[in-house]
Amino acid sequence: MKTTENTKTIYDVAKNAGVSIATVSRVLNAPDQVSPKTRAKVLAAIDALDFMPKVDARERARKEIGRIGVITPFFTLPSFSQRLRGIAAALVSSPYDLTIYPVDSTARLESYYTVLPYSKQVDGLIIVSLPIDSLALKRLQQSEIPILFVENHIPNFSSLEIDNAEGGRMAAEHFIQKGHSRCAYVGDSVTPEYTLSPEDIRLEGYRKTLMENGLVLPEEYIKLPVFPPRDPDKQVHELLDLPNPPTAIFAATDDLALRVLKIAQKREVSIPDELAIIGFDDIDIAEYLELTTISQSLFESGKLAAEHLMAQMANPTRLVENIFTQLKLIERSTT
Repeated sequence: MKTTENTKTIYDVAKNAGVSIATVSRVLNAPDQVSPKTRAKVLAAIDALDFMPKVDARERARKEIGRIGVITPFFTLPSFSQRLRGIAAALVSSPYDLTIYPVDSTARLESYYTVLPYSKQVDGLIIVSLPIDSLALKRLQQSEIPILFVENHIPNFSSLEIDNAEGGRMAAEHFIQKGHSRCAYVGDSVTPEYTLSPEDIRLEGYRKTLMENGLVLPEEYIKLPVFPPRDPDKQVHELLDLPNPPTAIFAATDDLALRVLKIAQKREVSIPDELAIIGFDDIDIAEYLELTTISQSLFESGKLAAEHLMAQMANPTRLVENIFTQLKLIERSTT
């Protein structure tokens, strides 16, 4: 008996792609175990057939409780987990459970973008700091799943964004107000291809503001990720070992700023008299360690993202909203 157009099976996908059903299963459940070439063939077949994986019994049984999914990289890092806590807090009194879809590879991200639009596993989706191509976007649009992007502006989709250039400007202006003229920048570790990096924009905002105030940001004062990645501690030591070392360092993240702080303290550099440090994010430990930082209100922004998504789910005709969260410079003892 032939399958109808809207009841395609895993066998149809396998036949279309010219692979075994076991390979199709691996693409859906363990994409890292499949070569990029084979994975692309299977995903193309899934798209061509509008294949919808079978939903398990637990999914068929859920009626009164909905589900909001969050696709996110680095979900164990403090800045990401802090935002996730905000999302979870917003859902406490809601009729929705939270499901996290962690991204650790391009293959994993492609798998989510392929399966989730068809599987009906989620009623709404928040996509955090991740790129998306036109094909994946088309799948999500056709699925009619309400979506909100965080730290990514996609036309015709709601989003929660921050002005990274403004964050760099705020750091530069604070250093200038404190009388610093030798200002440096330290970038974070190499960003994987499956995620977005706002650090270049922060650097440009920082550099531009210094230049507008008659200050130069020399290349030797900029420590950026390279491939293969260098030891970030070594890069900080290189800065501090210069004949004329910087008196102020803006770090791309709080994690990196705290690393700079630790190295400076070990070298018995006086903070902030000999070296001022500013981070970015305002993770929980930043307050405990008295780090001056650019706060993007991670918990509050996560909560706001979930609230706006639920409002969109309750009213599908709601207009697209692109919300910018307010950045704040929080001065503590490192400046």
